[in-house]
Amino acid sequence: MIPVFKSLEVPKRSYLPQDFTITTWEALAPYVQQLIDFQFTTMESFSQWLSHLSELEAVISEDACWRQIKMTCNTQDPSLEEAYTYFVMEIEPPLKPLAFELQIKLDRSPFKNELDTAIYFPYLRSVANAIALYKEENIAIQADINVLAQQYGATASKMTIHFQEKEYTLQQAAKFLQSSDADIRKEVFELISSRRLEDQQLLNDLFNQLIIKRNQIALNAGFENYRDYKFKELGRFDYSVKDCFEFHEAVKEYIVPIQKKLLQHKKSLLQIQGPLRPWDTNATPKGQKALSPFTDGKDLAAKAIQVFEKLNPYFSSCIASMQSMGRLDLDSRKGKAPGGYNCPLAETGVPFIFMNAAGTHGDVITMMHEGGHAFHSFLSHPLALSAFKEYPMEIAELASMSMELFSLEHWDVFYENQEELKRAQLEELERIIDVLPWIATIDSFQHWLYTNPSHTEEERTQAWIATLDKFSTQEVDWSGLESIRAASWQKQLHLFEVPFYYIEYGIAQLGALAMWRQYKQNKEQALSNYCNALSLGYTKSLKELYQIAGIQFDFSPAYIKELAAFVTAAIEEML
Repeated sequence: MIPVFKSLEVPKRSYLPQDFTITTWEALAPYVQQLIDFQFTTMESFSQWLSHLSELEAVISEDACWRQIKMTCNTQDPSLEEAYTYFVMEIEPPLKPLAFELQIKLDRSPFKNELDTAIYFPYLRSVANAIALYKEENIAIQADINVLAQQYGATASKMTIHFQEKEYTLQQAAKFLQSSDADIRKEVFELISSRRLEDQQLLNDLFNQLIIKRNQIALNAGFENYRDYKFKELGRFDYSVKDCFEFHEAVKEYIVPIQKKLLQHKKSLLQIQGPLRPWDTNATPKGQKALSPFTDGKDLAAKAIQVFEKLNPYFSSCIASMQSMGRLDLDSRKGKAPGGYNCPLAETGVPFIFMNAAGTHGDVITMMHEGGHAFHSFLSHPLALSAFKEYPMEIAELASMSMELFSLEHWDVFYENQEELKRAQLEELERIIDVLPWIATIDSFQHWLYTNPSHTEEERTQAWIATLDKFSTQEVDWSGLESIRAASWQKQLHLFEVPFYYIEYGIAQLGALAMWRQYKQNKEQALSNYCNALSLGYTKSLKELYQIAGIQFDFSPAYIKELAAFVTAAIEEML
């Protein structure tokens, strides 16, 4: 059932001093060592130790999160980058060996066997998995990787263009690609692409370093390649590499043909005589205005709260609570890292939403998406241990993508005009069709990257082009723009910052379509199932969580075909 919202209060600590903050490793280390030295002789003392460990993990996690949040909100302040770098270079490396000792202590305790496996099984399995992967020589390498990965955001945040005598971030400039004026679209597309190409070699050099270091981590841990290592590290217990390959092929067979038809429909609406060009795919037909759903971040937040209120007051209260605590940073601006995220804050419980909103419909979708993540944070926060709230991405993205579709019928808050509302809703369904081939493209590319770690930059480019071609509709003409297309992988921040975190979007997108199908049949039951599943965090397996949500954990070809037919019917109703 959907709970009644209650404001989260600052928790009272039972282990660390209430005013303790992490300043140096020397200040933190004694509290970690005390837990290592703690002797539990009864189940009661073991439970107390688990509680203290959970509190320590929450405090450390929230401190690290705030350092990253502040840095991404303002990449131009060197002190914020220094604070983050200090954590990953001076606190994390000495912490990891002691954290490993704590995991060993838990895993070897005879009291572990007295824990309720109906709740603790995923946690204990994750601990055993982490122990199996641990290699002390990887600590320094991972610290280097963390610092290198942040250079992508710092580089991308500096990318701006000048158009019509104004400076725009690339996120802000993207709104011009929706213009009905082909000349404007073409000019802005070329400006954006040229600016990206300025840093092409810089990002290639950065990625070369990341590939080498990630591969070394895998070799140190006894794996043939980083792909196999990462599957283990991500805890992909419920599916295999083979399942991913089948997903790729099913998307090619069942989704790409739908995408092709939608692009042909787009071409007819735009009344383009020749082939579609890359700057045409998001264009607005002549006579229509580009969707303009809000004015700024404040307006976006206010309207999002209204939408969520229509779904259920619990959801709107969550966002209003975040707003009152200053945990929304929505507007795009120069010096802000790219992308968007919801960052759970393990101790205080109220998460933080980061976005680069520029007044587009895509920003509405992002707000609904990150709102879903935020609700997951709120719903799972009451769980007893921090580890219970470290849920896998396949359920996290189900939370966010389902909320996009649940909220669809209430977008009249953003679009009072019924024609614009219908366009916005149709764009969401078309976006789903567009994103699945892109997910397959990025995931397939990563499999190649990390199973061929000694590749050259030229080989990487050729592999990227081949992967793009595999999932292409052949409806968009890139002639004369080959260098832009060849470097287009660099716009995907996940490749730099969170490798192999992408197919989760595909799995969850299919799940979200199933959730929406359930919602269309019984709204109250679907929302109740949604909340029930999210409130369990990671105290159940993925398959169990999906089942509790009222759907199945499945991304087989047959299931993709079934859901493709469902979304195609929904699109045809709107056309």
